[in-house]
Amino acid sequence: MAIGNRPLISADSHVAETEDSFASIERKYYDRRPRAAYHLEALGAFMEIPGLDMKVPMGSLCRAGVPPEKWGIPVDWDEIHPAGYDPKARLEIQDEEGIAAEVIYPSVGMVICLHPDIDYKKACMDAYNRWLAEFCETAPNRLLGIGMMACRTAEEGAREIRELKAMGFRGVMLCGDPHFEDYDSPAYDPVWEASIEHGMPINFHILTSRDSMGPDVKVRGPRMIQQIITIRGNQNIVMMMVLGGVFERHPDLKVIMVENDAGWIPHFAFRLDHAWEKHRWWMEVGAIQRKPSEYVHENIYATFQDDYSVQHVINAVNLERVMWATDFPHGDGTYPESRRVIDEITEGMSEHQVQSVVHDNAAALYGIS
Repeated sequence: MAIGNRPLISADSHVAETEDSFASIERKYYDRRPRAAYHLEALGAFMEIPGLDMKVPMGSLCRAGVPPEKWGIPVDWDEIHPAGYDPKARLEIQDEEGIAAEVIYPSVGMVICLHPDIDYKKACMDAYNRWLAEFCETAPNRLLGIGMMACRTAEEGAREIRELKAMGFRGVMLCGDPHFEDYDSPAYDPVWEASIEHGMPINFHILTSRDSMGPDVKVRGPRMIQQIITIRGNQNIVMMMVLGGVFERHPDLKVIMVENDAGWIPHFAFRLDHAWEKHRWWMEVGAIQRKPSEYVHENIYATFQDDYSVQHVINAVNLERVMWATDFPHGDGTYPESRRVIDEITEGMSEHQVQSVVHDNAAALYGIS
């Protein structure tokens, strides 16, 4: 059905960090803070993170509205859309597309998740959070920040959640790779309890773990395959948390898998159930009392932009756990054709299904009035 002029909520949008985003970093790291640079013949504008071999190609990453065939042309910093770092310009983009609110994630911060120095990572995230809090203060009901947390210990992680809540954030983002144990370990119980107590959902964004991002990722065939396997990291986290008993221990925990599409969920849930029903008698599995698919449908949320397969499986997922997004200002997103894209990918859905996916689910999850 046609989307019309109804207000939309993007459950996954981004900022385009600049040097200013890390200017308040702890003093001992100031000379090693992420820095802006430019290379005409390769990346164009990029951010360099000391201690990481990777550079963050901001000029090619933040290309919302630019035809894909032009993404390879180097872009300087002054050509990146200011709505990536200027909140007033961002509100203008929202008004242009009829976006009532956006849930805001990092761009550079996703790559910082791969940094081997946990203390440096923590310092970068703290500086970014201070900058993002100011960004969102411009319109706190339309710019909904998700704070980053390094979670060096469970006790510190619980404290970070409380602090980020006090800063006005609507949820917290963990890196795909943990610093200690793994996320199904009971050692993380204080973190999950704090998330529930303070109403701060846990968010995992794609491309924040080494099984789907970075130089260690190996693929068979053309390099483009790296663009296809980006959702695997989040799928691995879902399997681990479900089969590891996290949601059995914490049934009220809400976990959002960000930018990994949603059409795969029914088959994925089937595979979990099949493994559990056939192999739990002789293979290791956590102490879970129900089918794995029940935890997937109750505790896991998923965001997508233009995944047309969602319209074909909408009756096989928990409708209240699927949320649309623009991904602005990234080139993979839907700007400036968001409404046309929504019309195409929701064809055949009911009025209630469309309204849930493009607005109501995110509004309920993040407390948007």
